Amino acid sequence: MALLKFLKKEKKGKEKKKKSEEKEKKVQTPINEVKSGKKEKDAPDAYRILKSPHISEKATNLTKEDQYVFEVFSGVNKTEIKKTIENLYGVNVLSVNLVKIPSKIRKRGRTIGFKKGYKKAIIKIKKGQKIEAFTP
Repeated sequence: MALLKFLKKEKKGKEKKKKSEEKEKKVQTPINEVKSGKKEKDAPDAYRILKSPHISEKATNLTKEDQYVFEVFSGVNKTEIKKTIENLYGVNVLSVNLVKIPSKIRKRGRTIGFKKGYKKAIIKIKKGQKIEAFTP
């Protein structure tokens, strides 16, 4: 019985050390991070949202009307796309429309395969502004 009490006392001492270490970690956070109002969701990473600009005949014609087309990842929503475009290119986004292109079956002889589906975003920006990735 005496041995068990001895072990219990050691455990209590270890718990106290852990709590004091956690308090020290909380104190060590830089003041600049706490004061700044930016969060990760305010400025999402562009490489996690945009795949590439979608270049086609229709997309190049839309640039005359201040609309640009990008391929995006499937789990992304309109607000994330809007914030990313505004932060990355420094333009004012008026609207974002999403189009989901389904996967298609492709046959070559007996072999059956699939063409991957994707999601594209049509972005309308303020008149007079341009995105440099699309200018010829």
